[in-house]
Amino acid sequence: MTRILPAALAVLMLCVSAVLAQDAPSSPIQALLQEHRALLEKSSRKTIQPAIDALRDSGLPEAQDVLEKWQAKELWQRKDDKLFFFAEKIDSKTYALADIATGEAVGEIPKKGLNQLKPNSGVRSMIGAALVQFQLMADDPAKRIEALDAIQRDPAPEHLTALQGAIGNDPDAAIRARKERLVRLLTISYGSDEADRIAAIESFKGDLGVDARAALNPLLATSRKAAASLPDGINLARRLSPGSEELSEAEAYDLLVSSDLAPARISAADKRAALQENIVEGRVGRVPLAQLDSEAARETAYRALAEAGIVPASIGEAEIAGAIDAHVFFDQYAEASPALTSAAATTLATINSSVGVNQVLDLTLDALSLASIYFLAAIGLAITFGVMGVINMAHGEFIMMGAYTGYVVQQVIPDYTVSILVALPLAFAVTFAAGVAMERLVIRWLYNRPLETLLATFGISIALQQLAKNIFGTQARPLTSPAWLDGALVLNDVVSISYIRIAIFVLALIFLGVFLFIMRRTRLGLEVRAVTQNPRMAASMGINPDRINMLTFGLGSGIAGIAGVAIGLYAKVTSELGSDYIVQSFMTVVVGGVGNIWGTLLGATMIGFLQKGIEWLNPSNTLAAQTYMIIFIIIFIQFRPRGIIALKGRAAGD
Repeated sequence: MTRILPAALAVLMLCVSAVLAQDAPSSPIQALLQEHRALLEKSSRKTIQPAIDALRDSGLPEAQDVLEKWQAKELWQRKDDKLFFFAEKIDSKTYALADIATGEAVGEIPKKGLNQLKPNSGVRSMIGAALVQFQLMADDPAKRIEALDAIQRDPAPEHLTALQGAIGNDPDAAIRARKERLVRLLTISYGSDEADRIAAIESFKGDLGVDARAALNPLLATSRKAAASLPDGINLARRLSPGSEELSEAEAYDLLVSSDLAPARISAADKRAALQENIVEGRVGRVPLAQLDSEAARETAYRALAEAGIVPASIGEAEIAGAIDAHVFFDQYAEASPALTSAAATTLATINSSVGVNQVLDLTLDALSLASIYFLAAIGLAITFGVMGVINMAHGEFIMMGAYTGYVVQQVIPDYTVSILVALPLAFAVTFAAGVAMERLVIRWLYNRPLETLLATFGISIALQQLAKNIFGTQARPLTSPAWLDGALVLNDVVSISYIRIAIFVLALIFLGVFLFIMRRTRLGLEVRAVTQNPRMAASMGINPDRINMLTFGLGSGIAGIAGVAIGLYAKVTSELGSDYIVQSFMTVVVGGVGNIWGTLLGATMIGFLQKGIEWLNPSNTLAAQTYMIIFIIIFIQFRPRGIIALKGRAAGD
């Protein structure tokens, strides 16, 4: 037995030595971790950076995997030999180890034989910053873009070095350009060389990106301060004069108090509480209670308490004025370098100028898009009103009928592109027929009787609205645009316009061309112009004015139906849809000039720009924009009652 025991111990020692020799830090990545073992075991945010940097800059192919496992708390250390492994839980007491260099299994071990590396949130954030470099150089462009998105959301000083090292070898020009832009943005905030930071700032002159303004604005952040004299060596933004619009005297003294440069004011409530707390034998500061019925007496009593050191001394106006006069007030930049703040201010000035120009362009596009909508809504009214002199208050309901026609078509044809192509001619046919029926049944009996025509069409308008409510209900119905009209055309961070509005603008131009072709190249157009100029003479030449009036009213109503489909693509389709545009339609026709298509176009443009301009000046009150616009139109008509382009010929005198 005495011979067997030493032999067994010797064999056991040989086995342990073999295992230890097998698991020694033979791989470069294991050797690197062993070199920084003390830092990894402590895992403190203040001391861990050298270990993270060593892994990031090692160039070892396993470094990224080790960092990811460490960040995910899946890096373990074996207690007996201090080597590092990846570990996977088998059961509550046993883990399977994997080599950090090859990923191959190296055996099983009880949990009590391992230490888990548990980096806190701060260390995990630092590891994440190091991993960015690997993600920025990934083969998959989607991963590189994902890394750039992450940097843009939460930039950090560590990202600057990673980005600088990942620019040159990127094969994608767009991603490379984005990396270069991010480098310049991060250089503004985290660059170590002032000249580089100034160059990065100046590179964004006139840039419209929101990210550029977000990087520059912190450089011009200021803090308001007070001092006995202006300190030396500060980056002064401006000196302030107490009593000015920038700094009132009350604000100046409050700043002194908050800076511990002056005693705080004693409020009336505090004085009253102090007097109540210091009543002794019916007196307060030698003043009998019966005499404390005036402000002067209470002030005398409080002053007596202050002289006795019982309460803080009261601050009078003279003391406040003296304290303010004895100090200087100023705004100080948080950025210490005057060169940086000067460059940032200059660059932001150019950016603001570019933003202003592009805001005008954006407002112009909005106004043109609104003008195209008003033109589509008013073109049919211009035809009926100009040729026939009929004030059709139900014109808006023809717009509503066209929108509901588009909605019904989409219930039958689920393909939105096909349904819109079908809805446009069908809406024209439906509203053309409705217009002809209205002209035959009502309007033809009321020619040259404007008041009766207005009342009759107004009644028809109410009836059509109620009919729509009975059929479709009061809830808004969706008229969905095709997928290719989703989104917007984005020119830059300031200027954009939706594809639906572009389509409506194009549709308005198409209708302008179609209308001009009909009026100038067809027999119907010739007859319409003849009836417009002189209906009696046209009748004597064999033209039937009654038929022309019917077709003209139907044409105007049909165009209103097509306008309804276009408007319904971005507006709510309800029974009140038409009433939202009837006023603007009449204003467009009257301002442009009755009976003239070019006048209608100019009138729609004028009203669209006017409304958008007023809304831009007063964006919080859209009702005010409508009111001001109507007032302007009334004034305009006083000076040009026949509109921008007055009707010529004999009809002009009717």
